[in-house]
Amino acid sequence: MLDLIIGGILLLLVIGIILWFVSVYNRYYRLKNGSEATLGQIKVAMKKRLDMIDQLLGSVKSYAEFEKSTLESVTKMRASVGSAGPGDLNAIEAESRSVLGRLFAVMENYPDLKTAGTVKDLMGSIKILEDEIARHRYTFNNISQQFNTMLQTIPSNIVGNMIGMQKLEYLEFEDENLAKAPKIEF
Repeated sequence: MLDLIIGGILLLLVIGIILWFVSVYNRYYRLKNGSEATLGQIKVAMKKRLDMIDQLLGSVKSYAEFEKSTLESVTKMRASVGSAGPGDLNAIEAESRSVLGRLFAVMENYPDLKTAGTVKDLMGSIKILEDEIARHRYTFNNISQQFNTMLQTIPSNIVGNMIGMQKLEYLEFEDENLAKAPKIEF
C-alpha cells in the first residue's frame, strides 16, 4: 500500500514537472513568435517610410539638386530592410533618420516647399509612420525583455537552455541622431 502511495506521488510529481516544462516551452515560443511578428511590422513600416522619403526626395529635387548618392542610399536601405535583423535595423534607422534630417534642413531653406501640398502630405504620412515604428519598437523591446528575463532567471532558464534559446537583441534606434544637427551636403 505504501509503495502505491509513493508511486502515485511520484507520478503526480512527474506529471507536474512535464506540465510545467510544456508551459514554459510554450511561453518561450509565444514570445519568440510575437517578437518575429512585431519585427515584421517594423520592417513594413520602415519600407513605407523609405518609400515616402524617396517620394519626398523627388519633390525636393526640383528645388535643390540633391546628391545622387542620397537617392541610391534610400534605395539600398529599402532593399535591405526585408532581410535585416534587429542590429541591421538599428543601422538602417540611423541612416534613414540622417537622410530625413537633411531633407528637412533643405525644406527649411525653401519655405514655399514646406507649404506645397504633396510635400506637406508626405511629411504628415512620414510622421504617422514614425509613430507607428516607435510603437512597434516599444512592443518588440518589451517582448524581448520578457523573453530575456525568462532566459536568465531560474527555473525557466533550465528549459530555455535545454531547447537552445538565445537572448533576443533589442532595437536601440539611436537617439543621438536626433540631438545632432543634420549635415547638409549638395
